[in-house]
Amino acid sequence: MSEESSYIFGHFGDDFKWGAATASYQIEGAWNIDGKGQSIWDTFAHTKGKISDGSNGDVAADSYNKYEEDIQLLKDIGVSHYRFSFSWPRILPNGTEEGGLNKKGIEFYRKFLKSVVDNGLVPVATLYHWDLPQVLQDKGGWISQDIVNHFVNYARICFREFGDIVKFWITFNEPTVFTFLGYGVGTHAPGIKDPLNSPFKGGHNVIKAHALTYKLYNDEFRKDNQGIVGITLNSDWYEPKDSNSDKDKRAADLGMQCKLGWFANPIFGDGDYPQAMKVRARSVSAMLGFPGSFLPQFTPKEIELNKGSADFFGLNYYTSRYVSTCQDFSEPVTEAKVIGIEQHSDPSWKQGESEWLKSVPWGLRKLVKWIHSNYNAPDIYITENGFSDKPGIIEDTDRCDYLKEHLQELLKAKTEDGVNLKGYFVWSLIDNFEWNVGYLERFGIYHVDFEDPARKRTAKKSATVFSEIVKNNGFTRN
Repeated sequence: MSEESSYIFGHFGDDFKWGAATASYQIEGAWNIDGKGQSIWDTFAHTKGKISDGSNGDVAADSYNKYEEDIQLLKDIGVSHYRFSFSWPRILPNGTEEGGLNKKGIEFYRKFLKSVVDNGLVPVATLYHWDLPQVLQDKGGWISQDIVNHFVNYARICFREFGDIVKFWITFNEPTVFTFLGYGVGTHAPGIKDPLNSPFKGGHNVIKAHALTYKLYNDEFRKDNQGIVGITLNSDWYEPKDSNSDKDKRAADLGMQCKLGWFANPIFGDGDYPQAMKVRARSVSAMLGFPGSFLPQFTPKEIELNKGSADFFGLNYYTSRYVSTCQDFSEPVTEAKVIGIEQHSDPSWKQGESEWLKSVPWGLRKLVKWIHSNYNAPDIYITENGFSDKPGIIEDTDRCDYLKEHLQELLKAKTEDGVNLKGYFVWSLIDNFEWNVGYLERFGIYHVDFEDPARKRTAKKSATVFSEIVKNNGFTRN
């Protein structure tokens, strides 16, 4: 079943952007310091039994106090860009400006951003990487219609306060994850289990919030600040289990339309949900005796607003799956069951510490080609790509192999397939709080000693390997 192809040498081009990525709740700590409000992840992690190792992000990697050290790590590996996220409750403790703007939070991010640019790095800001203010969740969170305007107003504050420095904006990180895991199966904050309702209501509001935020930037900030605004979506690549089976081919296409197309088609396609997803939603609703469809509808005006509401396509990729058709709706209801697919893996694929993560480099090449073909050749930034291992590993050979092999496939996609690849951000710069598994899985190219109050950082082998690729802007024979 191997899809591997030959090793190539070459460069990614003079305008290619290299970076590393982090997220506020996973690294900052300082969860109740300097006026920060509580987020849904503070609440979730402080609830017994929600995090595998019983830990939380109260201190995490302590980057609130050690951000200058992290910036030096970025310089050490030679990247030009740093992707991070603002903490909504650090800026607006009660979720809205009416509830009070936290001046210390604004001051912190101004100092942080000044240090980033003073060190010759380009800041790439994600507005929402999952840490919703708890007060807004108490009012319905992403299921509430009110959240749309709350997010747009939060974005306006960030554009106003930081837009003179930040020129590269991402509205949301992985909406399929925080809607389905947070509101569908409940394994992520806020822990709601409602798989055939809440994720799709929440996703609908996310798309509307994104489109309105893009319009806001165009109307009020683009002329003066000259930045770009996009969104980061995540997806596996779905390959037919049997390449000769029409059923499996249809299952793979349905998987792509319902997983990636859920958010990509409204923004990068025709402004609406994919037709295959709408048909599937009606079919499942009828099968379960629901009236109508669990998938909300956009108005014609919203469809026009959605269409083309991004300057670039941010993509997070980790793994791929072979798929076949499945009509099983037994408990528990999973995302795959809702889509109507069964997922399979190949025993030869290298396994990460995360149960779901298997190394499938060729899947990334196929995925970016699919995006290129289906969404009118957008500029694509790989905003996350990485491999997990156990705590304490410094000689992380498996991660080194993963990064080299995936970057090889991206180089082929760019130089041989003509995909408009513009940049690559490794996940992650440093070990961090890995959501509901706590500190049991590590993604950093720098090790963090979470037993040390100083949270000492140590370069792993992968930091050297990645740095060499960055230095060469690709792969050389020497």
